[in-house]
Amino acid sequence: MEFLQQVDVDENNIEEIASWLDAAGPEARLAATRTLSRSAQRKLFQKAESVAPISLEDLVPSVKPARQEVIHHGWNTLPLPGSQRRFQKRFCRPEGDSSRLFGYNEAPSRRLIGPGYFVTSSTEGKVSWEERGGLVVDYFQVPDSDVVDGWPKVKPNSRGLQFFVYHRTRDFLRKISAHVSVGAAYKNGKSLDHYFMLCRED
Repeated sequence: MEFLQQVDVDENNIEEIASWLDAAGPEARLAATRTLSRSAQRKLFQKAESVAPISLEDLVPSVKPARQEVIHHGWNTLPLPGSQRRFQKRFCRPEGDSSRLFGYNEAPSRRLIGPGYFVTSSTEGKVSWEERGGLVVDYFQVPDSDVVDGWPKVKPNSRGLQFFVYHRTRDFLRKISAHVSVGAAYKNGKSLDHYFMLCRED
């Protein structure tokens, strides 16, 4: 059964979906994540509620040193041409702090809109957030110490055109498989009913 067909199945078959993704090669896995419409991503996000919470380790394995970039290839559900729906979330672990990750968005529009920096941390202990996902990608915050050499200059999301995209936004992540996660976007605390897939590059 193809990946999209597995996602469309009504029963909660998240373990079978995860097994399919884990067994797929990197190119097939990435291609599969780019086949999902908004309704399919919404369904996958709902199925992933039963999976153990995603952790920082799933995004940036602990074998990676601080300030080393880890790229996750993304596919969002915004009403844009296909090429504009592709993006990357680039993460790193800050120096001397294992409780959070720094990151920004690399996309075709980055030079116009801005990098959309964020801080990612666990939602554990915040009940309303825990219900949304195990990790929060928080655009209310930006890195407060050194990031990866060569990354864009850090600036708050309240400045420039990125205000209209990232300001007062949080994304919540749920785990699908070893490399793949699904996220849901919230603005001003309310769901936007927009989702995105992430596929970690090794």
